[in-house]
Amino acid sequence: CAGLRNLLQRMSFSAKYYSKHNPAQTLCPFSKIGPKKCHILGCSKSTCTHRTAPPGSILPCRFFSCKEGTKVPSKRKQNTSLVTSDLLHKNLLKSEQKNWNNISPTYKAMTKRIKEKLKELHNMYTLNSRSPRIRFGENVYFEENGCIFLAKADDDEGNAKILFSVEDLGSSDAFIQRIRISPDQRYMAISLKSENSEEATCIIMKLGNLPVVEKVIPSVFSFEWAANDVLYYTVQKNLKCQNVFMTTFPYQEHTKLVYTEHDARFFVDLYCTKDRRFLTINSNSKTTSEVWLVDCRHPFESPALVQARTTGLIYHIEHRKDLLYILTTYGEPAEYKAILTDNYIHRINLDAYCRSNRNIASSGKENWQLVYAPERKTKLVDFEMFSDDCIMFLKNAGHLYLNVISFVSHSVQSIKLPTWACEFELESHPEHTTSTCYFQLSSPVHPPKRFAYSFKENNLIEQAVQEVPIIRNCHTTRLLAKSKDETLVPITVFHNKNSKELHRRPLLVHVYGAYGIDLNMSFKEEKLMLIEEGWILAYCHVRGGGEQGLSWHRDGCQHNKLKGLHDLRACIMLLHQVGFSQPKHTALAAASAGGVLAGALCNTDPALIRAMVLQAPFVDVLNTMMKTQLPLTIEEQEEWGNPLEDEKCMKYIKSYCPYQNIKPQCYPSVFISAYENDERVPLTGILQYVQKLRKAVLDHASRTSKKGNWIPNIILDVQANGSHCDSSWEHSLNE
Repeated sequence: CAGLRNLLQRMSFSAKYYSKHNPAQTLCPFSKIGPKKCHILGCSKSTCTHRTAPPGSILPCRFFSCKEGTKVPSKRKQNTSLVTSDLLHKNLLKSEQKNWNNISPTYKAMTKRIKEKLKELHNMYTLNSRSPRIRFGENVYFEENGCIFLAKADDDEGNAKILFSVEDLGSSDAFIQRIRISPDQRYMAISLKSENSEEATCIIMKLGNLPVVEKVIPSVFSFEWAANDVLYYTVQKNLKCQNVFMTTFPYQEHTKLVYTEHDARFFVDLYCTKDRRFLTINSNSKTTSEVWLVDCRHPFESPALVQARTTGLIYHIEHRKDLLYILTTYGEPAEYKAILTDNYIHRINLDAYCRSNRNIASSGKENWQLVYAPERKTKLVDFEMFSDDCIMFLKNAGHLYLNVISFVSHSVQSIKLPTWACEFELESHPEHTTSTCYFQLSSPVHPPKRFAYSFKENNLIEQAVQEVPIIRNCHTTRLLAKSKDETLVPITVFHNKNSKELHRRPLLVHVYGAYGIDLNMSFKEEKLMLIEEGWILAYCHVRGGGEQGLSWHRDGCQHNKLKGLHDLRACIMLLHQVGFSQPKHTALAAASAGGVLAGALCNTDPALIRAMVLQAPFVDVLNTMMKTQLPLTIEEQEEWGNPLEDEKCMKYIKSYCPYQNIKPQCYPSVFISAYENDERVPLTGILQYVQKLRKAVLDHASRTSKKGNWIPNIILDVQANGSHCDSSWEHSLNE
């Protein structure tokens, strides 16, 4: 164990995967439709918020190299340029750190009060919720406080046996990200990450009276057991996954390369079908996918191709009773369609559900038969396959629905979920023969509440959760704002029922609008705290996101990106018109790629808001997309376009890029948090953005100097720890 500890201490762990677009939301590696919160345990699909690593994450460059077509300077001159850039970066960083150290004491008393309140809410709502329990026959596995436990299903969990503990590794910031138990429960594979890196380490343990570490594999992204002692895994390098390996136990020397993806636009991940009949190798770009099947009964045979990649065609595979079920965008409209067994199932932004023969060779799209298609603007968020049923989660006009398709009675039951629910999370169900599906519902201000659907009783059961108070004083309102082109844009609003004179209340507006990803509306203690203190929270589901399907994303990417900006402007104006706050009490919040629309609005309509809060924001689209040598830039072209080869694209990006459009004017106050080790949005670009913005503010103030003239604060907090990922509770609390 000492040797393992020393090895792991030298390795980089990494936080929950959260790319600028929450990796492949349209091509979620583990969830077939969209990203899901991390299911720590289980053999079924699981991903992290956005939970998954998609192909198109942007990685702006810290030091820019020569443009294509220009003369490459000598090595000596090149090195001098790099040294100069490095020195400039260090000087900017030092200046901002000094500025932060001077400003932060101003907020000391407020910070103390907020931290105490958040701890109180965390203890009240989060600590009382237990982690998912995963049952394999008579055994139950669960993770708590960095430990993995094994208990008997009919025994008290107080007698549970500890299989693994992070503390034994001697790494203070490492945490368990994913667990996979082998079918015969003789082996357990674990991935560990830390907050300061995006690479995970996989540890394989042999279970028994005394669990033993069998193997340690660095830089692993996804992994699945194809058989009792055969593990498939992908390796992550430079934020990319393109190689799939197979290793066997206890013969560790038997490890071989199974699959290699040569197209830089594609990202590879693994998933086991619910019945564990096939392991799928999924190669996805933002618009196209290809799936290879590994027969888990014959894990050493070569993978079989389901359907060769076709530009614009996305599909995902499930299996049940010798039939393949395929979710695909095949056919018109180009939205996800779903089917069950012989027929397509439901009409929702889903990939078409298709049936194929046992012979994989006949599973091409020419043999696919549409069974059911979704209604317009209804989105299939996720689905789960069971032995006799399929359960599907749908979203329409902001409301969540549950559809249960019975393979036995060939019936479909539709259930509208509580109106306050904005997010759902399926719990892992490794046994596909189970008769109950468990999931959790939440909203930004409603802690996760557990529900169960019984296939036998055909009803939804709200699970009693002891000690967790019910939120009763929060009102949820859904609005539609008319954008510049008459498109109706959904808004979800939360406010305290007891608040009066809402036009005088402070308003916090949230926006994202990129990569076809839904705006994150999971529970956060700080959101509930704001509601209790009289704030109004608004979530603008602008185009570019995925709230209303793939077309909603297409209408807000590449040459349509300005539509997202028009949507955001219309949403804020409507909120003020109907009496939710006013500009001088309005703040705008965004993270990662959401910084593009937030920063653009700050340039075009600064009078609409008084403050803007950005977390690790992407604010220089143009310079980033000009650097094809970056590992993810080519993949990002499907989101932003290719300015190197298309002059119109270059001009279009320049028209909205936040960094390119800063000018002397009266800006709102701006607070930005960034991370020194962020691999996706490197610090240099943010430092330059802050420097340019602050100069514009001061230039405007000097030109319009009047007594009592208001000068906005431009504040940057650069954190030495953390990365472009979801962080631990302690780190989030400090931030």
